[in-house]
Amino acid sequence: MGVVELEDPKYGKSVRPSSTLVKSEEEDIEGINMNSDVSEKEYSIEELFASTEVPAWWKQITFRGILASVLLGVLFSIITLKLSLTTGVIPSLNISAGLLAFFLIKSYTRILSKFNIPHLQFTRQENTVIQTCVVACYGLAFSGGFGSYLTGLDSKTYHLVNDKGGSGHDSTSDVKNPHLGWIIAFMFSVGFLGLLAVVPLRKVMIIDYKLTYPSGTATAVLINSFHTPRGYKQAVKQVLCMGKYLFFSFFFSMFKWFFSGMNDGCGFDMFPTFGLKAYSNTFYFDFSMTYVGAGMICPHLINISLLLGGILSYGLMWPLIEKKAGDWYPLDARGSNLRGLYGYKVFVAIAIILGDGLYNFVKISSLTLWSLCKSRNKQVSVKSEDGSEAASIDDQRRTSIFMKDRIPLKVAATCYVLLAVVSTIVIPHLFPPVKWYYIFISYIFAPILGFCNAYGCGLTDWSLASTYGKLGLFIFSAWAGSHGGVLVGLVSCGVMMVIVACSADLMQDFKTGYLTLSSPRSMFASQVIGTFMGCIIAPLTFWLFWNAFDIGDPDGEYKAPYAVIYREMAVIGVQGFGALPKHCLQLCYGFFILAVVINILREPLVAKHAGYGRWASYIPVPMAMAVPFYIGAYFTIDMFVGTVIVFIWQKLNLKKSKLLVPAVASGLICGDGIWTLISAILALAKRQAPICMTFLPSKIVDSLNLPSY
Repeated sequence: MGVVELEDPKYGKSVRPSSTLVKSEEEDIEGINMNSDVSEKEYSIEELFASTEVPAWWKQITFRGILASVLLGVLFSIITLKLSLTTGVIPSLNISAGLLAFFLIKSYTRILSKFNIPHLQFTRQENTVIQTCVVACYGLAFSGGFGSYLTGLDSKTYHLVNDKGGSGHDSTSDVKNPHLGWIIAFMFSVGFLGLLAVVPLRKVMIIDYKLTYPSGTATAVLINSFHTPRGYKQAVKQVLCMGKYLFFSFFFSMFKWFFSGMNDGCGFDMFPTFGLKAYSNTFYFDFSMTYVGAGMICPHLINISLLLGGILSYGLMWPLIEKKAGDWYPLDARGSNLRGLYGYKVFVAIAIILGDGLYNFVKISSLTLWSLCKSRNKQVSVKSEDGSEAASIDDQRRTSIFMKDRIPLKVAATCYVLLAVVSTIVIPHLFPPVKWYYIFISYIFAPILGFCNAYGCGLTDWSLASTYGKLGLFIFSAWAGSHGGVLVGLVSCGVMMVIVACSADLMQDFKTGYLTLSSPRSMFASQVIGTFMGCIIAPLTFWLFWNAFDIGDPDGEYKAPYAVIYREMAVIGVQGFGALPKHCLQLCYGFFILAVVINILREPLVAKHAGYGRWASYIPVPMAMAVPFYIGAYFTIDMFVGTVIVFIWQKLNLKKSKLLVPAVASGLICGDGIWTLISAILALAKRQAPICMTFLPSKIVDSLNLPSY
């Protein structure tokens, strides 16, 4: 994740309090003295804002901020859903949300200033509130399971798993086709419980244990830098750069659409970059600005792991196994038949995901317990690690603000119980096979698992929401058995996944609020507002995709790859491994063990004792390698192009790349996301692209006797 570093901002005169009205944008930094002879270490972050009044918590939530959150919530939900329904790889978009929030409000205040219209000053607290709302909104687009467990309930996924030779034959009672009404009801039933599950523990997490929450800290550093004089100049550069690449991405995506014709084989998306043979094995560059931008945000190792997974699967394994047709699996088991090559793709990917998830679950749970035991006997100091006075001043002021607006424990506990009771009543009505006691037991353990996930995320920046969801999936599908067990497992997975994901997101945002002096009440209120928005925006956005595109087609653009994977996991939970292709189970065992071994080799302590400590960080990530095993290698090429661009840029100009990489990536992703919305509307209106550009072998072209022009 790219972070704008605070570069020696100095101040002289005081900045006008944030509660006053300003008439000119230039007055925001009036009287600032940028003395170059003063070093950054002489001033703490909060000393830079010492003369700026911290607004009351209710003033940090503004009407313009909510409007901006709605606009950005729609945009980021579209981006998240597009990634969920195509690859399942979703980079952290927190920094992009903070940057775009700054861009929207600053543009708004600048317009008002030009017309001499009084307006409230834009503060870092308001910036934080907007970013929190947006993250809570698009977070539900991910944890809501629109690309995984929720889509796995539909009849199309059911037929993919069963009608063409699935591993286990679940019942039609396990099918629940998407409908806007019940999806919104389900989101409202489970969306708010994660916020209440761990909110009483905010002091323990942030103040007592001083958990890092790297993403939350990075976002706070970005927002703090935006609202200092030097940071404001940097933010202007970032905004201009982001705007330029947003327009480039938008118009390039529109240009590609004109050549996409009336079927999936047309357009630049199918350009055989490395030849037709490589193209048939999904190795090609499809000119997707979303994937290139995602590759620029994701760490180099993740992108390289994705590419290695694509090479290992579609470059080596699947071509070799394809030659075994008639021996390992029937010759007629083509396409999405799970008794053929498709079965190997699905179950090997599941094995790697489970191996990686199980290892990290055990690791982070153990780390959490060990850290809790250690912290119990350790006196927490208000000073930073280096003991500097400046850091102590920062901590004292932040702690004072953070503890000022308390959220009463009784209120949080009462609301949790009431919402849990409502949810326990509503969900069985939405899904009859789901008994009330399944949900009741889930809500008993949810606060414990939410705490574990929030604590582990604070230590490692790794949310294991999907792992906890899979744990619930296996437990409840096995418990329910053949009487609706697949549906029960998928719904239970969703309940658990939403709660634990929201718990980690809330603590990340509390950390951001702590570092930007945003009130805990305003942060919690913004999370509630963002979640409310997400319960409506995410289903509406999904419904747009569902009606405009062919969701779940294994040969289409929107494959919804995890839908089949999650449903097959539920089937395994109910019936165990059924009739798999020959040697498939042995391959699954091998890759499960391989995922665990790779994770062990990546551990610094193990690597140090084995003598390859400096190389441990270069060992690939199994979870990332698993994704292309099922989807294909095409998107890994795009993301690798993104990581190569960043690598070269860092070599040429490290300082400039740190500043502008997040802006360029955000522009590429958001521009393509805006065009996705427009293309969905065109698809609903039955408007097809006028030209089909396709690529064929020259021998076939000669036999067609096409006219020359």
